[in-house]
Amino acid sequence: MTPDQFRTYFPEFADTTKYPDSQVQFWMTVAVSLVNAERWGVLTDQGVCLVTAHHLVIASQDQTVATAGGTPGEVKGATASKSVDKVSVGYDTKSVTIDGAGFWNMSKYGIRYLKLAQMMGAGGLQL
Repeated sequence: MTPDQFRTYFPEFADTTKYPDSQVQFWMTVAVSLVNAERWGVLTDQGVCLVTAHHLVIASQDQTVATAGGTPGEVKGATASKSVDKVSVGYDTKSVTIDGAGFWNMSKYGIRYLKLAQMMGAGGLQL
């Protein structure tokens, strides 16, 4: 798979300034190590793309923090509630995260990847 193929599947990463080919390729190389083609079969590219997208989202968040003068890499969970002056908002993060998924819960792509990964190699049921 190439960065161009990745961008075909995930056009939200089309901005080559924000997501340079070198960064996409770096995370695709990591993804190939995490997605066993023998288990994933025809869904191997989807697995590689989801892992790559997950890491690109996290890298983008780190870049945004660094640009604002913050410390990139700081770990924060999903926003459960937030208030500014008299306005507040809360999110039901439990309904969209996977128990015990930790790092993979940090993006929608990670959650999608993990749900598919949990199904890979499960095989059929015998009664």
